[in-house]
Amino acid sequence: MNNEKQYYKDNKKNESNAFSVGKKIPPHSLEAEKAVLGAMMIDRLAIPQAVEMLSEESFYQTGHQMIFSTITKLSNTGQTPDIITVTEDLKSRGELEDVGGIAYLSEINHLTPTSAFIEQHARIVQEKYLKRQLINTAREILNSAYDDSTDALDEVDVAERLIFEIAEKRLKKSYMSMNTLLKDAYELISQLSHRDKSKLTGVPSGYSELDHLLGGFQKSDLIIIAARPSMGKTALALSMARNAAVLHKAAVAFFSIEMSSLQLVIRLISSESRVDQQKVRTGSINQEDDQRIVKGLNVLSHAPIYVDDSPMLSILELRAKCRRLKSEHDIQLVFVDYLQLLAAPKAESREREISLISASLKQIAKELNIPVVALAQLNRSVESRTDKRPMLSDLRESGSIEQDADVVMFVNRPEQYGQMHYDDANKTPTQGTAEIIVGKQRNGPVGTIRLAFQKNFARFENLATDSAFPEPENLPSQPDEAF
Repeated sequence: MNNEKQYYKDNKKNESNAFSVGKKIPPHSLEAEKAVLGAMMIDRLAIPQAVEMLSEESFYQTGHQMIFSTITKLSNTGQTPDIITVTEDLKSRGELEDVGGIAYLSEINHLTPTSAFIEQHARIVQEKYLKRQLINTAREILNSAYDDSTDALDEVDVAERLIFEIAEKRLKKSYMSMNTLLKDAYELISQLSHRDKSKLTGVPSGYSELDHLLGGFQKSDLIIIAARPSMGKTALALSMARNAAVLHKAAVAFFSIEMSSLQLVIRLISSESRVDQQKVRTGSINQEDDQRIVKGLNVLSHAPIYVDDSPMLSILELRAKCRRLKSEHDIQLVFVDYLQLLAAPKAESREREISLISASLKQIAKELNIPVVALAQLNRSVESRTDKRPMLSDLRESGSIEQDADVVMFVNRPEQYGQMHYDDANKTPTQGTAEIIVGKQRNGPVGTIRLAFQKNFARFENLATDSAFPEPENLPSQPDEAF
């Protein structure tokens, strides 16, 4: 122990002074660091586990950083890192005394009798490192905030990016053995084979043909609904959210960056009650309208829909809110209206920012194991074509949305462009209809379905049965009982 004390005293000046905070000692665990290094020197199989979780800078003490670097270098060149090879390598570079000499290396080696706890010890080292990074980043943010020459919003963007980078350093074991995967896969196949085949594997959208094509919205999927303005993206998303919550009791989160929560709810009321949006917004309703609205309120009051209309919502905020909603309300589905309005850390180009946003949305879907449906605005290039039908290539200018998405669907209303009939054998009228074009489905077929669209009510319905919005059973008959 005397060797360690003397080494720590002599090398204190070599440790990162950037992490010191007043008289407080930066978070670290020399014992855990030595345990990791010792395990790496007595068991070569422990090295990949440590390298997966840690880097050289993860270690608090400069000498420990040098030892870690030496062990990984020896391993990468096919040599076996042990007390002898590590000592010789450090000696050949004139660094042996810098790490505490042969006595300190021997002490580390003898303090670690087994490598069985390498993962737990590496996790402690990683945790302390992340805390030091937070301290350093907090100081950087604090110093920058005192600088009156910088724009406050720019500083917020920088702070968000720095924190985001720290969060991304939390590495997790990302692989499993084939044996484990095969067992999990067979268990899933067995469950699916014994399930009620009339039930979907995912969260239903409420539209029979679309649900048949997709199997519902699947867990961990990022679904993109893209269209030009005024095609009905928000109306479709609200209809889907309503159907999932009202008809199937699935808790839904709806993040509305474009519209206020009140505007959104008025749309929902109009759609549910079949009362013209304009009449609802202006209060120009008659007694029959009022009765319809009360009935609609009764239905919606039981819907587990959680609306957030935070302006300038950032990806970090969205992730935090989704985590909380998942924890408190077990949400099964998330809608974001719309993707391009999310605030991202400043990047070298807008395309790169959009790519960061879409990748982050996919990460949220995977982390929470729920489908995330994000609306996206298409650019004007769609309308420059004779055939104004949107296609996947229209998304390729928008970062990596297409690559990150598991499902991409487009909303197209030919009626909006003056097209009176579809180009099918029956020349079906386009009036009051919309195409939902599934242009990509990573794990299934693509195709096009048609829905009825009632613009005055901002309401989509199944064409064949006109029953996308059936009233749930067993609700209180009087509104007073519902609220």
